[in-house]
Amino acid sequence: MTKYLKYHKNYTEFGETYQLVLPLRLEGLVPDDDSVRLLSHELEELDYTLLYQAYSAKGRNPAVDPKTMFKILTCAYSQNIYSSRKIEIACKRDINLMWLLAGRKAPDHSTIARFRTDFLAEACEDLFYQMVSRLEKAGELSKETVFIDGTKPEACANKYTFVWRKSVGKWEEKMLRKIQESVALLNQDYFQSFHVDEATRSKDLQKICRFLDGICLEQRTVFVHGKGKRKSKNQKYYELFHRFSERQTVYDWHTASFQGRNNYCKTDPDAIFMHMKDDHMRNAQLKPGYNVQIAVDSEYIVATDIFQDRNDVWTLIPFLKMMEGKLEFRYPSVTADSGYESEEAYSYLREKQQTPYIKPQTYEKWKKRSFKQDISKRENMGYDTGTDIYTCHAGKKLKPLYIKKQKSKSGYMSDVTVYECEDCTGCAYREKCSKAKGNKRLYVSKSFLEKRQESYANILSEKGMLYRMNRSIQVEGAFGVLKNDYDFQRFLLRGKTKVKLEILLLCIGYNINKLHAKIQKERLGSHLFPLKKTA
Repeated sequence: MTKYLKYHKNYTEFGETYQLVLPLRLEGLVPDDDSVRLLSHELEELDYTLLYQAYSAKGRNPAVDPKTMFKILTCAYSQNIYSSRKIEIACKRDINLMWLLAGRKAPDHSTIARFRTDFLAEACEDLFYQMVSRLEKAGELSKETVFIDGTKPEACANKYTFVWRKSVGKWEEKMLRKIQESVALLNQDYFQSFHVDEATRSKDLQKICRFLDGICLEQRTVFVHGKGKRKSKNQKYYELFHRFSERQTVYDWHTASFQGRNNYCKTDPDAIFMHMKDDHMRNAQLKPGYNVQIAVDSEYIVATDIFQDRNDVWTLIPFLKMMEGKLEFRYPSVTADSGYESEEAYSYLREKQQTPYIKPQTYEKWKKRSFKQDISKRENMGYDTGTDIYTCHAGKKLKPLYIKKQKSKSGYMSDVTVYECEDCTGCAYREKCSKAKGNKRLYVSKSFLEKRQESYANILSEKGMLYRMNRSIQVEGAFGVLKNDYDFQRFLLRGKTKVKLEILLLCIGYNINKLHAKIQKERLGSHLFPLKKTA
């Protein structure tokens, strides 16, 4: 007679014999030079006071110590494991995580997710900069220059849930005109004097709705619905103005969610829509994301922050101010690419006595033959510093007309000198020189040009070439490791605070792995890669 197998939860009762060959202690399974041992040692020395303060003094103690949970999360992020469910599985199967648990029961995914979002969010930044301080005290940071760059990972949000400020304003203005027309009819029918102003439209609509509620209650208006039913005047006005009020509430909610931005995402209101480099369809589609900035020194990430501005130029000064507050020292020089160049940035660095090594935005254009042959460019005109006059290709003078004040997005004021040609009529080079109907004009910020020339001279020096080469290796290399080797292309959490938590965990894991690699390759104390000697 055939015996049928019955499946059940306890797989050990299927009858298969298996001899346990693992040692009773996991200590022997973890190699002496494994990075998890270094991770446990480095994180053990940190101060976890802020993390423990996030827990209530009342109630039972957590099943896994918060310090151990932080080690598990950091180790998981350093090994490309980001999902709480995958971390739970790894705690049961991965020898390194089991070694960190030291015999404790593996936490489930909900415990891991709750610890990450509820308890670690406030303390993670403090722990990260404690680790940077340890690297600095160990002599692993040069403290000579800092390399800054940014990237735009995709947010954990639906890319079709965008809301645009311009669109909301257009529809709100259109509705306001309809409201004012309806209010005029309402005042005529009910002998009232209601009015709806643009600044107080929400309160004015609520006042009208309360009046209509009282009218319908007083006259015992019967509300009818369905085909063949005729609505009364009270019901028509009641439904119309309540619909206006509901729509205005939605518009007010949208306006409050913009927070100075031009758009926001419904599923992650902190994210902003921007162009991504990974544009597979090549249709310039906007996706919700964040601008992640990192600062690298001696191949270690020493600072990171999250910004909601798609342009790097507006992130440099806030990022440097944040670094100055978090680190216990200030870098004497800053190295960045052309995306960070601005007069405001140059002025800030000069005020802080930090040498700029920032490549001009027109650096690559200056090398091209087409740029050198373009007679419309200011760089290709003659300039007399004594008389402050430019000379165009036709030999005519461009004299200063007036100085205008120009205000940037952040509120920085700069002086722009406007130069105008004496006479462009009948000029043989006019088509190649200017498209203006009148005389050609030049808009020149002398302060910006002077600071740009200083930075340009810095990057052409031997030290500047060394810094530029190391910037492309170290900071862009760090992003290459995070995005490709660690396969971190998209955030898993929503909200600026939680997104910053994710990038901080990733940077701690990156620094641990970098320190481990330097120890194993005997490269401790190395800061800059040398320039290749040309024959």
